[in-house]
Amino acid sequence: MGRIVGSFGVKGWIKLKPFSGEPDALARHDRWAVRAGDAWREMDLEDFEVHSKGPVAKLAGCDAREAADALKGAEVAIFREALAQAEEGSLYQVDLIGLEVVEEDGSSLGRVDGFFEAGDKSVMVVAAEGGRERLIPFVDDFVKSVDREARRVTVEWKPEYDA
Repeated sequence: MGRIVGSFGVKGWIKLKPFSGEPDALARHDRWAVRAGDAWREMDLEDFEVHSKGPVAKLAGCDAREAADALKGAEVAIFREALAQAEEGSLYQVDLIGLEVVEEDGSSLGRVDGFFEAGDKSVMVVAAEGGRERLIPFVDDFVKSVDREARRVTVEWKPEYDA
């Protein structure tokens, strides 16, 4: 749902880059999952504010600038059980992890392994056999349909895109 981009002040506050269109979306959740390096850890939110240059937060146990600096670059997520059901016509990226990705002709490209943000667009990471990865922009030009019941994402993807 966001990334920690640095420290804010000297008392352990962090600056955030939210991936949501709402800068205060993370403030609605009092427990965050924070990934620094390869490990996720649960952290409680103590305080949250939106400043002119973006949101800042105070996490429990992060009480000095050095502690906040150590979290720079860490990803911030919310536990799935804390999220409401997606509205009709909407979805949560986390619900797509593990779904098969197929071309319009039905041939398999792999499975959704994750997402990352590139500018204002999401990119779907598709893991294929043999450790191969495809990076498919999650936009209407490429993603044609998502069928959660069939556990399938249909895309328009050409072999030359993999070059």
